Amino acid sequence: MSTERTEYLSPDLLQPFENNPFQSVDENEYDELRDSIKEFGIITPLIVNKSDNGYEIISGHRRWQIAKELKLEVVPVYVRELSKEEAIISFVDCNLCREKILPSEKARAYKMRHDAMKKQGARTDLTSSQVGTKFRSDELLAETMPDSRMQIQRYIRLNNLQKPLLDMVDEGRISFTPAVELSYLTEAEQLDLIETIESEDCTPSLSQAQRMHKLSDEKKLTMDDIFSIMQEQKANQKEYIRIPVETFRKYFKKDMPPKQMEEITEKALARYAAFLQKQRRWER
Repeated sequence: MSTERTEYLSPDLLQPFENNPFQSVDENEYDELRDSIKEFGIITPLIVNKSDNGYEIISGHRRWQIAKELKLEVVPVYVRELSKEEAIISFVDCNLCREKILPSEKARAYKMRHDAMKKQGARTDLTSSQVGTKFRSDELLAETMPDSRMQIQRYIRLNNLQKPLLDMVDEGRISFTPAVELSYLTEAEQLDLIETIESEDCTPSLSQAQRMHKLSDEKKLTMDDIFSIMQEQKANQKEYIRIPVETFRKYFKKDMPPKQMEEITEKALARYAAFLQKQRRWER
């Protein structure tokens, strides 16, 4: 049970957390929370940080917004007095437990917390393996977060994506792993890729993203390269007619390899197409 003392403050005295990355709202969940607060009030107190500028919300932005909509006079809060870096760390920790978080939100949140830990003096060198009194902030971050140190680094990489590409990641048009590869492209290269995606209505696979990454590292990635790579047909875009092997076995020797059956079938279909063409000429 929490030992913090509950205080009651006017919603007007509270302000949203600065640069809050968690902006997406599930309308159904919001409506359910609103109905609950309307009937029972705010059961779980908000967490706020007392600063020179007033009370900044650490946890409870939706409850605060609903309180204003319902014109509640006061809301229950736990008041803390934290430094700017401590507030950021606490804010991220409280909000990363949400069920639905967009990749872009997670990317910005991890970066905010990583930068705050860095300012506190945590070691952020990603290459040194020496043991010291300070620890890498990404390792410390991973100890309290649901993702591994490597995965946290990959999320932070997404902050290097141009907004249209990051939006495509949030929309599910570009998968997470290809997006990480694309984050290594320069701004100009990313803009060329965005133009190609829009004109050709296609998004890169992991293999395509990796090749663009490699060419970019070699300073060889041009608009023509991007267009050529994106024009390739992906395996999952090919159409197939699936026929059980048993159907073919009725017409071939039992020990005939599937590849040979495929070649003979293709030749048979070619002959059948030629027969149909000849038949159409006879019918004219």
